[in-house]
Amino acid sequence: MNPRTPVLILAVLAFAGCKDAHAPASTETVQPHALMLSVSGSGQLRAAKATALTVPGSDWDNRQLDWMLPEGSRVKKGELIARFSSPEGRQALDKAAVDLERNALQRLAKEDELASARGRVDVDLSDVATQLGIAQRYAHADLSTLARNEVLDAVQDAQYLGERQGTLRWQRDQSGQRGAAELGVLDAQRATFDMTAKARQRDMDALELRAPTDGVVLLESNWSGTKPMIGSSLYAGAPYGSLPDMAELEVEITLPQQQAQGVRAGNAVELFPVGHPELRFTTKLSWIASAAKSLSRQNPVKYLAMRAPVPDAKVKQLDLVPGQQLQARVILLQADRAIDVPNIALNEDKGSSYVEVRDGGQFARRTIKLGVRGPSRTQVLDGLKPGDEILLADAGIAPTTGTSKAGGAP
Repeated sequence: MNPRTPVLILAVLAFAGCKDAHAPASTETVQPHALMLSVSGSGQLRAAKATALTVPGSDWDNRQLDWMLPEGSRVKKGELIARFSSPEGRQALDKAAVDLERNALQRLAKEDELASARGRVDVDLSDVATQLGIAQRYAHADLSTLARNEVLDAVQDAQYLGERQGTLRWQRDQSGQRGAAELGVLDAQRATFDMTAKARQRDMDALELRAPTDGVVLLESNWSGTKPMIGSSLYAGAPYGSLPDMAELEVEITLPQQQAQGVRAGNAVELFPVGHPELRFTTKLSWIASAAKSLSRQNPVKYLAMRAPVPDAKVKQLDLVPGQQLQARVILLQADRAIDVPNIALNEDKGSSYVEVRDGGQFARRTIKLGVRGPSRTQVLDGLKPGDEILLADAGIAPTTGTSKAGGAP
């Protein structure tokens, strides 16, 4: 026998075995049945209305958080929530006090200077008035009793002293006006320093954050996702957190956009605290976001947000608090009798949906009308009848024993 003959026989047998290993087409027979389509996710309890909490102070002054209540603490109106310190504010207040003291000393010095100058002018005026009186007496004296030259000197002295007296009065008026202006500048500076000191004092008095109403303390994250903590620096007027209104709580649910295609406002929602499915209760969606968005820069997947109110009775019964996580199941469809197909069986062509239905030994395209679409199955309103066999996957090569998923058939 040719030594190559056994090898050829084995090759033929192996090829024949591979032909018989073709897997049949995967199909499903349509049958109406009770149908529930739903999508599951998680949500966080939040208040429909909340009172905003901001860091006390003004003008965006820097604050350091020295003490705070933990997030989730229940508080009464007027109760202390956080205490801050402001080293920069204290330094600014001390500087404003020094400026006020310096201004007061400058004003006293200016008043003494003006009083001295006014005194000197008054002395000169008094002296000139005396000399002018004597000169005028001699100027009008009888020429027979005095020498002519003495009378002429007295007349000249009277004229000079009159002009000097006018000059001194002008100096006194100018000194008064200039002094008033200089004192006005000091008074304006004092008003500015006083305003600054009062503002700094108000900031130093506003280092405590107290609850404006009853509620539960919720902290707010900044742009980097960090919440306030002891030792952190915050700016006056910046958001600190909120006090939710416990009378109106709702849960905000986020679902992947692809799974939330069939969600509509009014859909029933089953909720329960994480780890306690026995505490399940039902409500309805009241709001759905107009567009999906990413939850973080690190995760490109877009999520659709939706909200559902939580009955007040359930809040009290289960002792729910804002910020608590809840498991959610949104009921897309619940019908006693309906037809549905797996999503993998659906095809699209020019805006119409169709499936492949067995027709004898072949599969023929049939257009269908779809209803509610779920994550894995979709309701069919028209185009299929009980007993129809639809194609899920074409026939293919079945993997043999010992072949890995990445490998092929023999």
